[in-house]
Amino acid sequence: MRLKIFTLICLAGFASTRLYGQAEATASRAGDLQIGTMFNLADTDYRPDHFKGFGFYTTYDFTYHIGIEGEFHQINDPDPVDGVYERTYEVGPRYVLHYGRFAPYAKVMYGRGVFNYPPVFGDPKVGPIANLAYNIFAVGAGVDYHVLPGLNVRAEYEYQRWLSFPPNGLSPKIFSVGAAYRFH
Repeated sequence: MRLKIFTLICLAGFASTRLYGQAEATASRAGDLQIGTMFNLADTDYRPDHFKGFGFYTTYDFTYHIGIEGEFHQINDPDPVDGVYERTYEVGPRYVLHYGRFAPYAKVMYGRGVFNYPPVFGDPKVGPIANLAYNIFAVGAGVDYHVLPGLNVRAEYEYQRWLSFPPNGLSPKIFSVGAAYRFH
């Protein structure tokens, strides 16, 4: 009888250690972070010329599909005499899909935009007359392409709506291409 009990205890002990012997899944990390820079081409809705500029972005995906993104855009008038520019700081949620190396996404952003007005008409020596900030909303879509395990390239389109910009708001459209380091 003692031999049977001893044998059962040994079998139960070996079975439980084998259950804990499995490795944790490799896709169980806390999140996915990337930090990158981009080139911007914008239709500013203020002047007929396209503005060019640069920006920075960071994303953190909490789950496989849901994350958050923060962005900075600086777009400048091609005529440096006037000193007109649009600068935005935005943050918001994003939804990501995954198809092999491609990761298309959509985002909704909220933030602050700074507009540097041109000088007084007829007197370019005066310089810009104002540098004012406005609340903004933005929606966008794009795709990240995983070139290497630590490198993503990106193309995206963003539509912004500047609230309270006189007389009826401002609606810039920005196309961006960029690259990011992906922490994994």
